[in-house]
Amino acid sequence: MKSPARRPRLAVIVANGITGDSRVQKTAVAAARDGWDVTLIGRSDTKRVQRSRMGPIEVVRVPVTTEYVRSVKARRTHPLRGALTQFRIQDQTALSHYRASYRAWVRQTSAETSWSGAPRRASLKAVLRARRAVYKLRVRAFKWEQRRVPKEPEPVSDWRLDWPQLVDLDLAFGPVIEELAPDVIHANDSTMIVTAARSAARLRASGHRCAWLYDAHEYVRGVEWPNPRQAYALPAAEAEFIGRADAVVTVSPQLAELLKNDHKLPELPLVVGNSPVREVIGSGSVRASVREMCGLGPEVPLMVYSGWLGPERGVDAVIDGLPELPGVHLALVCSRVTPLLEQLLATAVTLGVRDRIHLVPYVSQHEVADYLSSADVGLTPFRRVPNCEVSLPTKVSEYLQARLPLVTSDVRVIKAYVEEKGLGEVFTWDDPATFAAAAARALERRGELAEAITEDVLKELSWEQQSAGLLELYRTLSKKTPPVPATEIPWTVQETPGAARIGSSSGKSGVPVWTPLGSTPVRLGIGPANYAGQGAAFAQALSQADPDVSVEVVMNQRSDTFDYPADVYVDASRLGELDIQLEQVKRIVGRYSHLIVDAFMPVFGRLNGETVAGDLAALRKARVKVALLSHGSDIRHPDRHLERHEYSLFRDAPDGIADKLRSKAETNRRIADESGLPLFVTTPDLLDDLPAAKWAPLVVDVASWAADAPVMERKRPIVLHAPSKRWTKGTDRIMPVLTELHDSGVIDFRLAEDIPWAQMQELVKESDLVLDQFTTGSYGTFAVEAMAAGKPVIGYISDAVKATTNGELPIVAATPATLREVLGSLIDDREGTAAIGRASVEFARTYHDGRWTAQVLSGFLK
Repeated sequence: MKSPARRPRLAVIVANGITGDSRVQKTAVAAARDGWDVTLIGRSDTKRVQRSRMGPIEVVRVPVTTEYVRSVKARRTHPLRGALTQFRIQDQTALSHYRASYRAWVRQTSAETSWSGAPRRASLKAVLRARRAVYKLRVRAFKWEQRRVPKEPEPVSDWRLDWPQLVDLDLAFGPVIEELAPDVIHANDSTMIVTAARSAARLRASGHRCAWLYDAHEYVRGVEWPNPRQAYALPAAEAEFIGRADAVVTVSPQLAELLKNDHKLPELPLVVGNSPVREVIGSGSVRASVREMCGLGPEVPLMVYSGWLGPERGVDAVIDGLPELPGVHLALVCSRVTPLLEQLLATAVTLGVRDRIHLVPYVSQHEVADYLSSADVGLTPFRRVPNCEVSLPTKVSEYLQARLPLVTSDVRVIKAYVEEKGLGEVFTWDDPATFAAAAARALERRGELAEAITEDVLKELSWEQQSAGLLELYRTLSKKTPPVPATEIPWTVQETPGAARIGSSSGKSGVPVWTPLGSTPVRLGIGPANYAGQGAAFAQALSQADPDVSVEVVMNQRSDTFDYPADVYVDASRLGELDIQLEQVKRIVGRYSHLIVDAFMPVFGRLNGETVAGDLAALRKARVKVALLSHGSDIRHPDRHLERHEYSLFRDAPDGIADKLRSKAETNRRIADESGLPLFVTTPDLLDDLPAAKWAPLVVDVASWAADAPVMERKRPIVLHAPSKRWTKGTDRIMPVLTELHDSGVIDFRLAEDIPWAQMQELVKESDLVLDQFTTGSYGTFAVEAMAAGKPVIGYISDAVKATTNGELPIVAATPATLREVLGSLIDDREGTAAIGRASVEFARTYHDGRWTAQVLSGFLK
């Protein structure tokens, strides 16, 4: 039987990171819905290929090096002189390598002078002096040459040399595209025109029929590029390759006319406006609106600007005009902090309006209209530069689909469109006073202006209408008709992690595996502490217990923390940066339905303070159901612990620790009491400090810790103690006894400190007895893992903890004062001690394999 023909392949390529580029995402989804086998290729922000999926769409992000850029810079000026003055030292990196090599040679040679005899010593010293002179000369020559290299050299009228970044992009993207062998390449923006032309030509030369189209998102000749070389190179590359494209697509009739005339194209480019998908508007997928993210009530006047902040976008006129609009607030929907944004906010502080400006994150492209709809008016304050004059920007369609009247500057195309249809108010682009007047009129006439946003307007400005011609163009270029997809692909399809996902893909024994965050009724976030990997362990337990639960685990990572499994690692040193904070807001809001916050840590970085308390208002408005999970020192009060326990860890705490933890515990207790949120603790002793909480036991992979080796059969049993910090486990209090018993041959004592998490399992399985802690009155993850391995565990256990576990806890109770006696009795009664090990396994299975914990948390997840 003949196998069915493969679906025609489409490669959608773009030089950015894809995320946030609504046009390329909607293009890929529209083509997949039409039956194409789609691969979306963008730029990686790492040095590795990143793979993921959007439903059936494969998403590939490729790393781009700067090798060609560096080679061009190295030969840019005075090549002959530079070859003499900078031989083999092309740039600052090469100079650093040369310096390191020289220093290494000096250390070795100078050391040899003291090891050698008199004749060789004199020779070596002469070589050292000679080479030092050469070294100084070369470094000075390099610096002299560098001072003569102009910072911004004039164009040389060759785009390959003026903007070699285009070549580096081609070197990175080209092999990926050619391996894919698509039938059609859709090149977005001038940065991809070189790659598409070359890859299509190479595929044709190899016998594969491949068509390509160029999608001009902007008027390249009209952009105010940051330097003259880029201003020459990108239009030059466009001019060289646009005539070789099988078709040209652009965003407005005006830009289509310009491209046809500038490049003498035989046909007018197809116009495909970047409009929202109308079908999904009003679906309720957005969990928080712009107004809710700003924390504003419905009575507060709210303007919104959504999209990239560039100098040509004119937002400075909005900020300057805000003092003339008392009580009016401004929401800036932005993806990251830029120097321009920092400058705008600094101006707002000077003008006394910073408290009325709110930064809110991007949402998925299909959610934009609903997200914006709670504002009162949408802003397009563009400056009158050529590129802004020739098309309706994407935000106009998004504002109108959100049924927001417009306040726009007098740029030609937008002004004509708004005035023709009566959709808003117009101001003079560089005049803050006229902006304030126009905004005031628009807010006053909001109802009247909104009525002009008719069904005809919304239909015309919908992606369904705009993309129909693009899909037909794909078929015409490829001469192929894709089959109907087996299942309908929703416009709302989300990108999901690919093979690089840490939590679920490793497959190693003992490494938690959970259902990745997806389209389940319960979309749970856990983090950001992930102490001892418990966030990951909870994720596995909950997703295994309930198929309606999918999870994302987040971990704030410091240089001194182990790499416990997680989906997202956040650099803890950057939590104060606004870019990082906005990333966390975007990741949580609209994606999570539930959130377990461990250790009372803030989940939006330090956007709202040092604890989760500042984030709770935004989470409530985003309709995220929140619970608080305590692990230990975040809620354990030093003073009360000292009162309850003779051997409290706080008696040995380093100076200042108790004061710090006292403040933290009191703060977190207030948060717990005042928030009214569900409370959980991972160890039973914490119920003393948080009596309103429920015990959600620590979770370990009991099966992976199982050990076949019997215990207590050695004449000299192996006794293991593994403190993370000595003072927290009472290590120094028990060391004299253990050292004495070891030296006398009674036990083989092993102290494991600074052992990576992945290596601890082998040490535990090899031991006969495990010593846990002698300071807290409870037990932690290490004790549970040892019990799961069938090892009798010894530690200090309070009466309250015994009561919480119904007297079933098999840990052998001991204090520093009784440890010698307890060890002696366990060694004397080896059969009884082995029985304790077997009971320990059963206890671990009952309380700590995740089932009990999932049951405790099930009420919160309803």
